[in-house]
Amino acid sequence: MILIVLKAQIRPDKREEWLSGISQYKKDVNSEPGNISFDYHENVEKENEFVVVEVFRDSAAGDAHVKTDHAQRFFDFMGSVVPEKPLINFQSEDGKDAWVEMGEVTPH
Repeated sequence: MILIVLKAQIRPDKREEWLSGISQYKKDVNSEPGNISFDYHENVEKENEFVVVEVFRDSAAGDAHVKTDHAQRFFDFMGSVVPEKPLINFQSEDGKDAWVEMGEVTPH
């Protein structure tokens, strides 16, 4: 099983666009055969900070996810609504984990 947690601050002027985009992305990811769950939540203490929690069957499913068209489109979309790189914490079978900047998303 692969657990991925993203933390992203969303620009206030892009909030509604984000909510629409992440809702569609949740549907897309949930349709992947290797996806176990996909959820997102807003931090109740910090407005416009969202956490995304993704769980995949195994590393092959996680790798396949990143290569999907909808993931590639979402990474570009996400870059348009964030003021800084989101943080990602990826935990896999080997037990390694760390918060690092998400390389797939570049703010623009």
